[in-house]
Amino acid sequence: MSGAPGLARLNLRLRIGLFFAALCLGGWAAVAAGLWLGFRHLDQAALPGVVQAPFIRAAFVQVGVVAGVGILALTAGIWFLFDEHVARAVERLAGGLRARAHAPVGPALDRETAPYLGDLAPAAQAVTLTLAETRDALAFAVARETARLADEKARLEALLADVPVAVLLCTAGHQLVFYNGPATEILGGGMPPGLDRSIFDHLREAPLRQAHARLLAARDPDASADLICATVAGGRVLAGRMRLVESGTVDGADGGGYALTLRDVTQDFAHHAERERLLDDIFDRIRRPAAALQIEAALLDEGGAARAAAIAAIADEGQRLSAALTDLAARRETQRGGWWPLAFVRASDIADTLQAAFAAEGLDLRTEAEPLVLRCDAFQIVALLTGLARRIAADTGARRFTAALTADGAGAMLRLLWPGAPLPVGRLDRWLEAELEIGTAEFTGRSVLALHGTECWPEPAASGQAALCLPLPEARRAHGRPAPLPRAVVYDFDLLARAPAAGAADRPLSELTYVVFDTETTGLLPQQGDEMVQLAALRIVNGRRVEGEVLDMLVDPGRPIPALSTEVHGITEAMVAGAPGPAEAVRRFRRFAEGAVLVAHNAPFDMEFLRRRAETAGTLDNPVLDTVLLSAVVFGQAETHSLDALAHRLGIVIPEEARHTALGDALATAEALLRLIPMLKARGIATFAEVLVEMRKHGRLLRDLNG
Repeated sequence: MSGAPGLARLNLRLRIGLFFAALCLGGWAAVAAGLWLGFRHLDQAALPGVVQAPFIRAAFVQVGVVAGVGILALTAGIWFLFDEHVARAVERLAGGLRARAHAPVGPALDRETAPYLGDLAPAAQAVTLTLAETRDALAFAVARETARLADEKARLEALLADVPVAVLLCTAGHQLVFYNGPATEILGGGMPPGLDRSIFDHLREAPLRQAHARLLAARDPDASADLICATVAGGRVLAGRMRLVESGTVDGADGGGYALTLRDVTQDFAHHAERERLLDDIFDRIRRPAAALQIEAALLDEGGAARAAAIAAIADEGQRLSAALTDLAARRETQRGGWWPLAFVRASDIADTLQAAFAAEGLDLRTEAEPLVLRCDAFQIVALLTGLARRIAADTGARRFTAALTADGAGAMLRLLWPGAPLPVGRLDRWLEAELEIGTAEFTGRSVLALHGTECWPEPAASGQAALCLPLPEARRAHGRPAPLPRAVVYDFDLLARAPAAGAADRPLSELTYVVFDTETTGLLPQQGDEMVQLAALRIVNGRRVEGEVLDMLVDPGRPIPALSTEVHGITEAMVAGAPGPAEAVRRFRRFAEGAVLVAHNAPFDMEFLRRRAETAGTLDNPVLDTVLLSAVVFGQAETHSLDALAHRLGIVIPEEARHTALGDALATAEALLRLIPMLKARGIATFAEVLVEMRKHGRLLRDLNG
């Protein structure tokens, strides 16, 4: 019995093979024992003086050899039939049961999986059918009971997605747990944010650590810390506020996690610096002429040539002072519109809003707008034009207006036209100084113009019309709707409760962060110059695939793409023209996969294309899992372990158009990994170290890449 645990670690087919080998050896031992007894009896039965015939002993040996060969042949034949129809069938049956017990595999077991095992296959089929029915009923009940919570969750996500500032949640170890769309926009200068990544990949470390330390030392759950930090890539300046997550709220986890809100103040800093430079110039360029004027004024009391020189010098200094004031005023006007966060608005939207505002005043407005995008405060522009039109109507009786928005150099010109004489400049100035809305003394036409760094003036127009001209300094042609900002929120609050990451070897498979990837290439021989033409990868964090955290890029191989390869993956030389080269692709992948376990189907092939660029792109020393070997661990070596076969066994559907694309195959591999992990756990293989031991038992299929 002492050898039983050792035998239990062997797979079923090997144990059955050893059983039949023991039977064969036992048969040979029995034949040998029979021959030995026969020879002994022959020696004892011999009469004295009588010589036995030699053929009798030869006959005994011949019988023994024939019996031994017969036993070997019979044992091997029965073993082969038993291995094919019992051992392999049991492995297939066990793999199918595990797949349906631990992964969402739909179809019931086929009873033809094990036709020679009597009622076992039908019984297993009945069990899987019952399990599927129970699982479906439970899933329906859970879905029904959690519908309200899911609806509330969706509403909360929508609200958080529309928050205009970047919001992040980090663990005590500064790993990302939550981020919203504006965070992706602010932090995405070098590498997009990702769950379970360090926030220090994106923001400089010192300000965050100092603010975090201050909050931990304060021991006040309501305390917050304001900070200024900068992005690692791009040097953007961000104003932030940090607040600790309440201690013990997540599965009893220790405090130290924190929420962080960020706002880009790079432009604010630049405008502040420009204002400081302007003030310095004002004092410098006025102080010296003022001092010179004082000196020259003192010489006016002198007579003759000194007085004439003083007058000339005063005139000269006055001209310089006037020029300086003109230049400083221009700089001030240019700067005025920069401090306010003006948005980009389509001219057509402004025209529609103007029509509605004029209609509310009882005025008729016809609009002509070129396809432009304007940088302005649309509300203030509409309020200004509506207020001026109201006064024009009261002053002249005009009720019909035309608003024209046209391109004007780097900006745009907005002209308001009506029938009649041009408006006097003095009257327009008084209207611009007046309140646009009753009770808002600070909201005047002049303040709107100052905000936009512009002016407004009247002029005559054709056909007996008058016009008000309002230039807007910044505009561009509209070329379709701009790409929307990312609105999704990405989070996994379970990461807050997870223990600090140890080495990958001792961590449960379900807690590891994976990057599943695939490549498409010019051929199958990287040693002979074949290169990547496409590289795709996606991230799995805490047992689920993170939507949006995807790397998908074409790669220029720097060599022709054979027609036979294009027939497989559909990528032509025209498609990769201008794409990054292999070294840059590996560099981006290396940043994307930092700190994660790499997963691929037939990993040695794909890794060969990546690791050969180590000298220029950096080494890839991440741990590696191969779904070919994982499939062999779960289903046995006798099965086919292609991606299509594995997907079929696990109930994964690969769309035809996605097959043999890097992203499509990576998605299928990721889904296979997520279904294999619980099956491995059910077999007692829970950690990365344990799965490596099992994978290395199947080394004859593929070599293990974990040195």
